[in-house]
Amino acid sequence: MRKSLSRICAITADRQEGDVVADAVRIALEAGISCIQYRRKGGARRQFYRDAKMLRDLTRKFGALLIVNDFADAALAVDADGVHVGQDDLPLKETRRIMGGKIVGVSTHNLDEATEAEKGGADYIGFGPIFPTATKNAGMPKGPGAITEIKRFISIPIIAIGGIVPGNVTRVFSAGCDGVAISSGIFEGDITANIADLMYNSYRFRRIAKS
Repeated sequence: MRKSLSRICAITADRQEGDVVADAVRIALEAGISCIQYRRKGGARRQFYRDAKMLRDLTRKFGALLIVNDFADAALAVDADGVHVGQDDLPLKETRRIMGGKIVGVSTHNLDEATEAEKGGADYIGFGPIFPTATKNAGMPKGPGAITEIKRFISIPIIAIGGIVPGNVTRVFSAGCDGVAISSGIFEGDITANIADLMYNSYRFRRIAKS
């Protein structure tokens, strides 16, 4: 049975590999993160596979999801829960054929891309960047209001990404996203403290939304 997405997904830092990325992810999992997205641009594919396999073993110990970026073959090879592809990666139709019933997410930056992803069978979209970010060059920030607009037209989950930190995560959830994917807002500085703040603000939003 396909697992459900988490409200907070931690995206690994691009420059980290080997024991460095494993140690950072272990801290995040111990702090309560239940979804890891393995992303690393560049470098040898063999090392990518080795690290993905190491993170699969680690996430399995914690009962957490593992989503592998870009490469459906690597995702299948390590038995990840899913793959996340960008607009320049393997087409969604072929990615779905390879992945079968596993999770498939797609990066989107506008309404056309979002609706196309839903029509193509994506399980969720990553949408952003919401705020300015130095992690990835993905264009001008959209702002939280763009999530509200996109939500009117698609029914699959929206995972917001880009410049999200503990101090602004409440604004993103209040705009209607189903979850957030965060890299530097988790892995820069004190990982445990960052996650505690994110979870507190996420829980606080739920209480405000219900009141």
